[in-house]
Parts: sequence; C-alpha cells; structure tokens
Amino acid sequence: MSAPNRSNSHPAVFILVGIPGMEKSHIWISVPFCLMYIVALLGNSVLLVTIAKERSLHEPMYILLCMLAVCDLLLSTATVPKTLGVLWSVSTKISFSGCLAQMFSIYFIFVAESAVLLAMAFDRYIAICDPLRYMAILTRSVIAKVGAAALIRSFCIMFPAIFLLKRLPYCGHNVMPHTYCEHIGVARLACADITVNIWYGVTAGFLSAGLDAISIAVSYMLILRSLRGLPSPRASPKALHTCGSHLCVIAMFYMPAFFSFLAHRFGQRIPRHVLISLANLYVVVPPMLNPIVYGVRTRQIRERVAHLLLPGSSGIRT
Repeated sequence: MSAPNRSNSHPAVFILVGIPGMEKSHIWISVPFCLMYIVALLGNSVLLVTIAKERSLHEPMYILLCMLAVCDLLLSTATVPKTLGVLWSVSTKISFSGCLAQMFSIYFIFVAESAVLLAMAFDRYIAICDPLRYMAILTRSVIAKVGAAALIRSFCIMFPAIFLLKRLPYCGHNVMPHTYCEHIGVARLACADITVNIWYGVTAGFLSAGLDAISIAVSYMLILRSLRGLPSPRASPKALHTCGSHLCVIAMFYMPAFFSFLAHRFGQRIPRHVLISLANLYVVVPPMLNPIVYGVRTRQIRERVAHLLLPGSSGIRT
C-alpha cells in the first residue's frame, strides 16, 4: 500500500476530549478554572493600570513587572477560554492551523515570560550589588531592548516547532486527550517516529527556560555572596524585600512547568489525567498568583492599588 500523501495527511480538525477519565467531572473542574482565570484577568489588569497611571512607579522594576503581567494575561487567555469550551462541551474542535497557532502562542509567551523573569533577577542584582549605578545601567532604552530581545529569542526558538509538526503524517488520527494544543500532545497523534520532536522540545526548553533558570540561580548566589561579604548590607530594605516576591514568582513559574514538561516526554508511568491537569494548572495558577504576590508584598503597589480602588486611602499604611 502506498504511503499517504503528506499534503493530505493533516486532519482538518482536532477533537479535544478534555481530561481523560474525568469526563463526568468536567463541569465541576471548570468552576475553579473559570474563577482562577477571572482573578488572573482582574489582578493583572489592575496591576497594569496602577503602574501605568502612577508616574512614581515608572521605574525599571515596575516596567518589568508590567511585562510579566502582559505575559500572564496572554498565556492564560491563549489556553483557558478553549479549555473551558472543552470542559463545557461547547467547543471541542480546533482546526489544524488553529491548533498549531495555539501551540506556538503558548510556548512563545512561556519563553518570553522566562526571559522577563531573568531580567527581573538582573534588576535585583544591580539594585542590591551596585545600587549607585542602578538608574544608569537600567535605562528605559535598555529595558526596551530587553523586551525586544525576549520576543526575538522566543520566535527563533519556537518557530521551527510548527514545521516539525507539519511534516508529520497523522493518518486520520485527530482525537487528542487534552484541553488545548501542546507540542508533544499533537506529535503523539502522528503515525511516524517523533524522536526529533521530543529532542527538539527538550533542547528548546533547555536553551530557553533551562538556561534562564540557571542564570537566575547564579544571580541570587552572587547577591548572597555580596551580602555575606559586607559588615552591613548596602542594599536597601525595599530591594531585599522584593527579592522575596521575585523568588516566589520564580518558584510558581518554573517548578510546575518543568515537571509537566519532563513528565510529558519521559514520565510514561504518570497517569495521563494527572499530566493534563497539571498542564492546565501551570497556565492559570501563576498568572492568578503573581499580581497577588507583588500586590501583597510590595508596599508601593499596595498603596497605589488602594488609592486607585478606594480614592482617599493613599495615606493608609499596612
């Protein structure tokens, strides 16, 4: 029998079945996801409006925080609406092109957000270890270049994944046990060897988020070494305090993402419903918690948000 024509081997649509084995609970599962998405939208939107309106917050740290909020909004919006449509059984189909577009968007935003977290770590390093040159080093021009570099790197890393999926024959397989399109989930439907896809995903992950995480760890090691070598820390209390917020955000971003990333490729013994549930959590939980962490732990943001939502409360200290 002749091999199928590659141009006709792509399914017209994929059918997303949600979380395998938990179909009867989809409605109940959708409730917390919907609530978390609403909180993520409100929290990040309030953060963006607050920083945009308050000129006193137009500093490098807060501009980078705006970038993080934009990434969180885009990441959750690229996945959660479709996930809810699948869980509610109102939109379980997605075109092949739409699936690739969603997959690209998710990973593009993820890699860009990882770069923003690295930039925020560098920001804390300069603020603590070289505070006198902080404003001279982290100018608005430098921040703009960092943002542009993050976007360019994300595009260069993730664009080849589209062609790695388009080259595969799918032999009519179009039922995907997931709530949204992700690289390996799509590749596993192919009736061909996907070793290249697996190792490209591992390599791309290491060259982006992996190296970023290592660089962030190195930056904090340098911060700790700098502080331990001084009789009294040069860093301002504000700079040290924001390190705690940043470390919380880093932990929420990298730990579930890396676990899900590696488990999807090598964790064959992990139940599929656990993997898919975790994949859904890491695209909505960090976007929901990040503005809360910074809002609670950063006094300047807390006060400005209170003033924005409750006029006349700007003088309140908590």
